[in-house]
Amino acid sequence: MESTTGTVAELVAARWGDHRPGLWCEGRTLTQHEAAAGAAARAALLAELLPAGAAPHLGLLLDNTEEFPLWLGAAALARAAVAGINPTRRGPELARDIRHTECAVLVTERAHLPLLAGLDLSWASPRGSGGGRRGPRILVTDGEEYGPLLAPYAGAVPDPSRATPADRLLLYFTSGSTGAPKAAICSQGRLAAAGRALVRRFGVGADDVHYVCMPMFHGNAVIADWAPALAAGAGVALRRRFSASGFLTDVRRYRATYFTYVGRAIQYLLATEPRPDDRDNPLRLGFGTEAGAADAAAFERRFGTRLVEGYGSSEGGAAIQWAPGTPAGAVGPAGPGLVVLDPATGRECPPAVLDAAGRLLNGDEAIGELVNRAPNPFEGYWRNPAAEAERRRDEAYWTGDLFYRDAHGYLYFAGRGDDRIRVDGENLAAAMIENIVARYEGAEAVAVYGVPDPVTGDQVMATIAGTFEPAGFAAFLRAQADLGTKMAPRFVRVVPRMPVTATNKINRALLRREGHACADPVWWRPPGEEAYRRLTAQDAEGPLALAKGPSSVRRQGLEPRTR
Repeated sequence: MESTTGTVAELVAARWGDHRPGLWCEGRTLTQHEAAAGAAARAALLAELLPAGAAPHLGLLLDNTEEFPLWLGAAALARAAVAGINPTRRGPELARDIRHTECAVLVTERAHLPLLAGLDLSWASPRGSGGGRRGPRILVTDGEEYGPLLAPYAGAVPDPSRATPADRLLLYFTSGSTGAPKAAICSQGRLAAAGRALVRRFGVGADDVHYVCMPMFHGNAVIADWAPALAAGAGVALRRRFSASGFLTDVRRYRATYFTYVGRAIQYLLATEPRPDDRDNPLRLGFGTEAGAADAAAFERRFGTRLVEGYGSSEGGAAIQWAPGTPAGAVGPAGPGLVVLDPATGRECPPAVLDAAGRLLNGDEAIGELVNRAPNPFEGYWRNPAAEAERRRDEAYWTGDLFYRDAHGYLYFAGRGDDRIRVDGENLAAAMIENIVARYEGAEAVAVYGVPDPVTGDQVMATIAGTFEPAGFAAFLRAQADLGTKMAPRFVRVVPRMPVTATNKINRALLRREGHACADPVWWRPPGEEAYRRLTAQDAEGPLALAKGPSSVRRQGLEPRTR
């Protein structure tokens, strides 16, 4: 486990006196010194605004503007914690995130003020802090009062002496696919250590420029992009929101050498119109998750930039790094303490048996939950002991993610914990099926998940963005040597564009919830048949309705059957 000696406050203060350009955003440039001074001024203001007895938390309801990293630095200097607030959340969900993290100060911009209108953002004060209810002091970074409010602190000098590695710095929300999102805790020591580790791993230097195009309210952009830049004294270039069409222009403008990505970002970049000069760019590395081997290879061919895929739980409890010799389809070797356990029995799952085509032959016994038995830096969730207990069991960290391990110790991702598909008593790897279906020529994006079935337990369903021809798709499936007999999708939903979350991840929770009763065309294979036909209302009124309930037949995606 990486040592957590040192603080983010020290890294911020180290930029004082460094007059190289260090922060670019929408035509504005700050030197490293000016960024440190801006953080110091905001830290001094924050110290005045935080009420006595309250948790020292501030929420950032911001796009990727210069204010976001400046307030991160300010929080580190002031020994406060930042809650990144997702601006795509709405109404009660948005209010819940702010109340749950007890934001005493909420920093936002005018564009987001309508999101707060009419919301109750107050929470009951903890015992011993005066009682009553508290709510956040709202600062609007492009409002008329903001400049005058900061002006008295313009001469502040960053002082890291009070900060400690154990100080809470981030409260970042993990995906809320089941229940409300959980606010994972990250201390100054862990964030500083993560930044230094990535500096060593990727050789980040002071002359590099990190392009931050993923949303900074998410842990990826802060932990994997901003933190290593801060640790190395590298520059940071911000994009307000991710733009596939603006990506290469930004990279060239800022001379960016490094970026991070999650979810569908790489696929969106590959979907842009190719140009003869695509390889004329300064990028040397992209680091992220969920691009897939085929898209990573396509990205390197087109843009001349290597992508490094990795696995890491959002909370920091487990990580897998790719290493030379890793087989195709595997994430990487199992490090010390990493095991795949049957969540029902707690016993280690047997190694996967793979045929010559790489098809998993014993998924029922080989697929389990990835567990880290080694010391790890998971620091818990803010005010959520039940969720914390779910992660910390038997003196180990349970990731909630499904994997299998081959005989040589390499780990293969099989899906998120809620991606479990169990057909006729056999566990199937959603990620493996997804990789196979992604080969279909008409598929621009693919998601595979289970839908309930009254007979088999689950059935495999795929959503495909792109073009779909039922006979051609059935022929394609028959030609895939690594597609098991129970792995072929029973249902195929065809969408013009894959639904995604604010972090460009496929919105699987929405797809699972809607199932085959949705507004988009759905094709299916009746039991015992290989051919796909359009799902009709009459089909849904039969056995399918037992799985979803009678309301499913009233949805709009089912066409009347012609006789």
